[in-house]
Amino acid sequence: MTNLNNNSFFQKYFKKASSYLGNKEKSTDLLKKAMKLAPKKKGALGDTWEKVLLFIDLFKSYINGSYRDISTKSILTVIAALLYFVSPIDAIPDFLVGMGLLDDVTILAFTFKQLNTDIEKFKIWKEVNKENEVLPNKEDVE
Repeated sequence: MTNLNNNSFFQKYFKKASSYLGNKEKSTDLLKKAMKLAPKKKGALGDTWEKVLLFIDLFKSYINGSYRDISTKSILTVIAALLYFVSPIDAIPDFLVGMGLLDDVTILAFTFKQLNTDIEKFKIWKEVNKENEVLPNKEDVE
């Protein structure tokens, strides 16, 4: 996979993501689902675990208005990746033991790579604003 724009499954989630912008209730619901599901998939996610936590942090900061230094396309991509992550029906259904999370990990890792500049800016912002942190801690989602 060289481009998420060529992934028909991901594109379905990207289109759906726009309905989450400006809808705090819907966005909060997605966040809760991701935060609840992430610990259950932690072992299978491997190195992608940290990326999921960062996407959750970024989206939460965006929802609560504390972080907006990200383009609409980039935040939609983060939302789409989280939607894909929480969905049990995707390219490889999650219930297929051993294979079900492979596509989730691939989408999350590729999204992280594609948004590297935005992610690095968020990490810096997060570090600078640590004392005012309203983001979920790793312990909260583990």
